[in-house]
Amino acid sequence: MLDDETLHASAVVANCAMNRERRCVGSNGSSYELNCDLIAFLESRRSRKRVRWLDVCCGSGLAIAEAAAMLEGDLSHFCFEGIDLAGHFSVSRSSSSGRTPAKIVLHKTSFESWTATQNYDLVTCVHGLHYIGDKLGTIARMVNCLADDGVFIANVDLNNFRFEDGRSAGRSVAKCFNDAGISYDKRHRLIRCEGRKEIDTFGMTYVGANDQAGPNYTGQPAVHSVYQKDRRSDSRS
Repeated sequence: MLDDETLHASAVVANCAMNRERRCVGSNGSSYELNCDLIAFLESRRSRKRVRWLDVCCGSGLAIAEAAAMLEGDLSHFCFEGIDLAGHFSVSRSSSSGRTPAKIVLHKTSFESWTATQNYDLVTCVHGLHYIGDKLGTIARMVNCLADDGVFIANVDLNNFRFEDGRSAGRSVAKCFNDAGISYDKRHRLIRCEGRKEIDTFGMTYVGANDQAGPNYTGQPAVHSVYQKDRRSDSRS
């Protein structure tokens, strides 16, 4: 099993086919992959004083850039942030005449090393969790930085959760999500959380990552996250 530093250097995590050129709309866009019209969601919050979207594992940042280009009118109160380990960003911050652009901020770092300083209306992670070691810890941090009525959506493959003895932890993880008020869409392999939740632990302790898991449902090699159940969780089950 690998620690975070070793995992970040893994060829599986560095896979350039993962998320680099993904846009916001279209057959391979973030809206399609998350089964959510992201443009419509952002428009629905236009009347607010601030509108913030955090896209984790954003690749080159094209999805947030395209969203900023598609929204109309004054976008000075919109802020779009992207986080990506590789930092191969290719985002234009230009604006058409007479239009105030949204603020775009891109962070070249791992999500584990990043600290939220504000709350977000929308937090997304398109196929990024497949390559993260502590998936449950990452999900907990994402829902913790939501606004009170914010929305978090991410792709998750329950088959990439394992116990130390190699058994699938998928059913236990699904129960953890349900107990925490996070919905899991089995058909689309999506988790969704509406409203900020303070989650310290899902009742499972992260042990390490295995980058030899092989392809998951996406067809791309993924990372198994290995956990053990907390004793207190066992006593309650």
